[in-house]
Amino acid sequence: MYVVVLYETVEGFLERRVPFRAAHRAWVEQWHREGRLVLGGAFDPPDGALLVFRVKDAAEVEEFIRNDPYVRHGLIPAYRVRRWNVVVGGEEVPRPDAG
Repeated sequence: MYVVVLYETVEGFLERRVPFRAAHRAWVEQWHREGRLVLGGAFDPPDGALLVFRVKDAAEVEEFIRNDPYVRHGLIPAYRVRRWNVVVGGEEVPRPDAG
């Protein structure tokens, strides 16, 4: 399943993230290497970010968020988690009525 996370960032995010950026990058890169984080990045201007996950269970995404250094240190005051039904692109998922 695909899950999308929309982060909202705090005012002054670029400056405030500096002490936590290396730890955040290590965290996202670990999830990307494992194949669970497909894409991620900040918007321009950086008032938020988008992360696209491919996971077996949405609870994995909540684990990612709980342990993200940006979240733990208050740089992400709000976020939304949404399951995403990919229609074009991504991995092939057999249709239930295919047979």
